[in-house]
Amino acid sequence: MGEPKDKDLTLHIGHEELTIRQRYEVASIINDILIAVWFIIGSILFFSDSTATAGTWLFLLGSVQLLIRPVIRLARRVHITRLGRPQSEASHDF
Repeated sequence: MGEPKDKDLTLHIGHEELTIRQRYEVASIINDILIAVWFIIGSILFFSDSTATAGTWLFLLGSVQLLIRPVIRLARRVHITRLGRPQSEASHDF
């Protein structure tokens, strides 16, 4: 019987590509935190009739930011593609 072959996975990611990926990941994380903040504050504002309108505006703001997340992912993909590099790792959901 032959010796087992090593099945190492080697990813070739350039420094510039890694920097781009990290920046978009940070933008996505900040966006997700802000979404949570807007919805939490909006929910608290709904406890009083006098602040319900402000709560509604925060829910709208949070909903718009939910749209920003896929825009960030698409921008990252386009930016990396413009570098002329193929996608060198599995798509991350950030």
